[in-house]
Amino acid sequence: MLTDHEVEVLIHEAFEYYGFDFGGYSRASFKRRIDRLYQLDGFKSFPELLSRMRTDTEYFKRMVEEITVNVTEMFRDPLFYKVLREEILPLLATKPFIRIWHAGCSTGEEVFSMAIMLKEANLLRKSLLYATDLNPSVIVAAKKGIFPIRMMQQYSENYIASGGKKDFSDYYIANYDRAKFSEELIEKMVFSQHNLVSDSSFNEFDLILCRNVMIYFDKDLQERALKLFDDSLSKLGFLALGTKETIKYSHLQPRFLQLRKEKIWKKIK
Repeated sequence: MLTDHEVEVLIHEAFEYYGFDFGGYSRASFKRRIDRLYQLDGFKSFPELLSRMRTDTEYFKRMVEEITVNVTEMFRDPLFYKVLREEILPLLATKPFIRIWHAGCSTGEEVFSMAIMLKEANLLRKSLLYATDLNPSVIVAAKKGIFPIRMMQQYSENYIASGGKKDFSDYYIANYDRAKFSEELIEKMVFSQHNLVSDSSFNEFDLILCRNVMIYFDKDLQERALKLFDDSLSKLGFLALGTKETIKYSHLQPRFLQLRKEKIWKKIK
């Protein structure tokens, strides 16, 4: 188990050597994941771990993968997607062009879910989906649009529960143990690395989704991320967060109106 001081040293050194700022992450969550990594990789002392991180860039990538949480699935929380499908997309349909940002996209399942809904609403042709994550390796995986075939039954059930009416298997080609999703979906996606802690706004969006990412941030970092989203949203744009996330206690709350109970807010100021 690392001490609190050692955790702070690790955070400082990660920023000094690689520019990754973990300073705003919940210390309890960060420490829990570093302790797990420390035990998994059999380090005998903190200096040994620190030296490995400083000198081995591939190992640092592994650290990032362990620290950043990548738990996702297609059409996760189907009722949330049903609200997007039935209430938000018809409003976005009135725009000449639609820009959507998935912040903290992980391996891309939710981005593909959105692309499928846009296609079914005949909106994919005039849409662009930006998908970003802190972790470069999940970005590489997401770009491929390849997911385990064993997950397709669950994803199909989620899709139907979200209001999907087509045969879900029409969107992918099965090849042994993998499912490769349509290039028609992928060509409307832009994947890149982005750090919600230190990077700035890079476009104006009509819809931003950042679900179950900020639960790992402390209060200051949550506020910083919300400010970034506010700066990146067009007037009357929408912000979608995870089930345990809110802007209720943010100083930005007066600028937004919450829609229903699905953690979707409309920017009104």
